[in-house]
Amino acid sequence: MTLQQVARMSGMKELVKAINFACIKHTDQRRKDSCKTPYINHPVGVMHILCDEGGVTDIPTLMGAVLHDTVEDTDTSPEEILLEFGEEVAGIVKEVTDDKSLPKAERKRLQVVNAPHKSEKAKLVKLADKLYNLRDLSRETPEGWTEERVKEYRMWSSRVCTGLVGTNAQLEDCLLKELTSHGVTFPCSEK
Repeated sequence: MTLQQVARMSGMKELVKAINFACIKHTDQRRKDSCKTPYINHPVGVMHILCDEGGVTDIPTLMGAVLHDTVEDTDTSPEEILLEFGEEVAGIVKEVTDDKSLPKAERKRLQVVNAPHKSEKAKLVKLADKLYNLRDLSRETPEGWTEERVKEYRMWSSRVCTGLVGTNAQLEDCLLKELTSHGVTFPCSEK
């Protein structure tokens, strides 16, 4: 086995470890659709979008994608991510994690303001995350959401992703198609 093959195998093991970790942490969570889809479908789907549509093969980025909601939405601590997956992956997860101690409106405002200042890897995760959520909205409106809330989410997502333009042309093209098919401008002039 060559050194390159060993390195590739090591990266694959770390990625599988991250997927397993996310599966365990999100075990009892469900999406807000009528089927109550297992929540883990979301982070795995974000990782898949990065790899399949964005052409991303960087293991730490893919690990960040599958772990991106663990700190925000489970009992996982940032320190646990750091200990299990190292500084690079923990940094990506930290960059895409909202501070739940802040009011929702402030968290949303900060996503728009901070998007252009994220690392390249965090921007990739953010793009794929928004794309997954927008496609989910097109598939089915979450329980309890009005059409106005769906429209506001799409417009807000366009503002967030406008700050990420220049990160990955393929993902940005997918976002353009998704948003404009619902009458939302991307990139938008309003930030």
